Amino acid sequence: MKIPSPLAGVAGEYFVAAELSRRGYIASISLRNTRDIDILATNAEASRSITIQCKTSQVARKIWVLNEKSEDFISATHFYVFVALGGVSERPTYHIVPSHEVAKHTRESHDEWLQTPGRGGRKHVDNPVRKFSDQNDAYLERWDLLGL
Repeated sequence: MKIPSPLAGVAGEYFVAAELSRRGYIASISLRNTRDIDILATNAEASRSITIQCKTSQVARKIWVLNEKSEDFISATHFYVFVALGGVSERPTYHIVPSHEVAKHTRESHDEWLQTPGRGGRKHVDNPVRKFSDQNDAYLERWDLLGL
C-alpha cells in the first residue's frame, strides 16, 4: 500500500528518531517550519549534538531526490539519513551520510548528468533537482558516522 508522500516523510522522521532512541541517544523531531533540519540529536551526556535531515523513499530502492540546496548546506554536525521504508512488514533501511559527502555526490552526479546528452542527443537543461544514491551500501546502517 502506497501512502501519501507527506505521510511517508513523517514516518521516516519518526523511524529515525525511534532508531536513535533505541541506540541510547536523545532525539527530538523539529517543528515543520524548521528549514533543512528534521531531527536534533545528542548523546546522553549532552557532550555532542547534531542535526539530521531525513529523506524517505517508500520503496527499497537506493535513490533519493533532493534539491540544489543540498550542494551548499554543509556542516560537520549536519547529517542526512536516507530512509527506505519498504513493505509494511519490513524494517526500514537507513543510509547515514555526512552533509559534506551528500554535497559532493549531488554536485558531481548533477554535473555528470548535465554533460550527458539527453533524448535525441539534446543537452540537458539545468534544474534544481538533485539525486543521492547509495547503490553500493557504503552508508547503510552507518550510525557510527554520527559520532554520538
